[in-house]
Amino acid sequence: MSDSHKGTCFCGAVEFEVSGAPEGMGYCHCQSCRSWSAGPVNAFTLWKPEAVKITTGSEHIGNYQKTENSERQYCTKCGGHVMTAHPPLGLIDVYAATLPSLKFEPGVHVNYAETVLPMKDGLPKLKDFPSEFGGSGETMPE
Repeated sequence: MSDSHKGTCFCGAVEFEVSGAPEGMGYCHCQSCRSWSAGPVNAFTLWKPEAVKITTGSEHIGNYQKTENSERQYCTKCGGHVMTAHPPLGLIDVYAATLPSLKFEPGVHVNYAETVLPMKDGLPKLKDFPSEFGGSGETMPE
């Protein structure tokens, strides 16, 4: 993997860069992520905050916080999603789809109890979150 990857919002007004390796990659099946992403599942890449930098267009960043777990950021010009900070985890989700040069290598499914799109890929399917992130750590069958 390259040491850095660049991404943009939908219109390109907001540009960002991640550096190093992600802390994790996978799929979230929760209702909030599905609604926000307008899809049946959200492909995430998790990064330490110091590895994520807005390089252009910070004045176009809008924020929406429905819960204390997620601070969602989007472009105010086009509405394109940029990233979601997860303060309790100390990590930032930069959506896999916004990082075209990053090889997406998912390792886990989270919130699989809420899935509307069952996926048979051999990856662990967690009922909610890993126990180290405050979840039950329980797995579910494919």
